[in-house]
Amino acid sequence: MSKHILLGISGGIAAYKSCELVRLLKKQGHEVTVAMSRSATEFIAPLTFQALSGNPVLVDTHDGGLGGNGMAHINLTRNADVFLIAPASANTLAKIANGIADNLLTNLAAARKCPLVVAPAMNVEMWFNPANLRNIKQLQADGVTVIQPNSGEQACGEVGVGRMPEAFELAELLPDSWTEKKLHGKKVLITAGATFEAIDPVRGITNISSGQMGMALARACRAAGAEVSLIYGQIQTALPTALNYTEQAVSAQAMYEAVHQAVEGQDVFISVAAVADYKVKNSSSQKLKKDGSGTPPVIELTENPDILASVAALSDAPFCVGFAAESENVVEYARAKRLRKNIPMLVANQVSVAMGKPVNQITIIDDTAETSFPETSKDEAAAAIVARLSELLSASAK
Repeated sequence: MSKHILLGISGGIAAYKSCELVRLLKKQGHEVTVAMSRSATEFIAPLTFQALSGNPVLVDTHDGGLGGNGMAHINLTRNADVFLIAPASANTLAKIANGIADNLLTNLAAARKCPLVVAPAMNVEMWFNPANLRNIKQLQADGVTVIQPNSGEQACGEVGVGRMPEAFELAELLPDSWTEKKLHGKKVLITAGATFEAIDPVRGITNISSGQMGMALARACRAAGAEVSLIYGQIQTALPTALNYTEQAVSAQAMYEAVHQAVEGQDVFISVAAVADYKVKNSSSQKLKKDGSGTPPVIELTENPDILASVAALSDAPFCVGFAAESENVVEYARAKRLRKNIPMLVANQVSVAMGKPVNQITIIDDTAETSFPETSKDEAAAAIVARLSELLSASAK
């Protein structure tokens, strides 16, 4: 969904990351307007952001470049869906926290009607300065979203907390600011990716799942206000940022154990991982070799534990959501799977459409409805799943 993003840039070396951020936001289809503090222009020229955003860049509080009435510091936030300041210097944070409006960015913050998100960037000692931490708490108390800085090597040569998150992290987290918190207060456990069952130290049984659907659901649940824990197998995509807990479990048995260690206290369990039905009973500790006889080794299979069914059978089971990736009779087989595993909600999809690809075409099946969606991105599919999940959770709570 396209949004109008007002990006504020305060003075700091991290301003260079904001160039990439503008590019990513534009690539996602958003409209971006940039406002810079005077000190920020000493690091990056306004012309750079004008070229990247395609819009005029404001630097002065009473600049008439937008709106023409000298009130850009008020007009800009009226048309924006979110005001993001990245990087946000300690000085800028302090002023906003204490209601000071003496430059373009702080005027915009004071006059805004849209949500405010800040991405602090500063030296580690500045970050942990008691006055700065006090300002951060005040901003959060005032409803400002503070994206926590990363830890690492800083421009000054020191190492510690204070690095502004990378552009891709900010681009991923920003939609959380305008997403309705339908899962606020809920704890969600998700499995994702493909499992791998070893035949020998270098070979194994796996599948073409990329993990993209599970990651999209983790992002969607986080954006909806949930506390998300993710257990994943082999994946071909990046892990979402700002999750409560992540753990890799490569084999089905390892994933089974990891899930049962983490499931206590969870409100929702979403089983997206493509878990192998079988594992190798006679796996070899040494690489299998051809012996010249022309006879291949015999591989014996045995069933893996059923993770979803085992969680659904718990006495204090969370609300369980399953997935059925089928190559034929998709909805028919999915209906049977939902009843067999005794779960309230299942998402069916076609293997040839979804697995290993960035798109999906889903049918959501539950006790009261079957709803099919056209082929769409996995992020959009995840949003539809979260919307239906929140409806069913609300209904079950009544």
